[in-house]
Amino acid sequence: MIDHITIAISDLEKSKLFYERALAPLGYRCTFGKEGVFWAFDVGGSLFEIQRIDDKPPYTRVHVAFRVRGRAEVEAFYRAALEAGARDNGAPGPRPEYEENYYACFVLDPDGYNIEAMLNEPAPQA
Repeated sequence: MIDHITIAISDLEKSKLFYERALAPLGYRCTFGKEGVFWAFDVGGSLFEIQRIDDKPPYTRVHVAFRVRGRAEVEAFYRAALEAGARDNGAPGPRPEYEENYYACFVLDPDGYNIEAMLNEPAPQA
């Protein structure tokens, strides 16, 4: 399942207003974000995000995140993607700067798009 898609935009507030109006008839609304950085719209269980890009990894013009079932799947995706020719854009690991239980990896596909495998659940207890 796609967890979220992020696109880079040039004018964050103008785009926020546009998407608020354009998505309203579909029942979608802005649910959270950070002023001057990004806004996320709930689109039926997944997120459509707009972001001001600053060209610092892991961001690119297009970003797609796939939700997985466990950390082992994040790691398997990362290895398989690198073996298939992707470039590293963030090894598997915790991302507490996103959310407390966020665990993800990032790779750049053959066109340079940022592809993520992620989950947001507490680590399994040993």
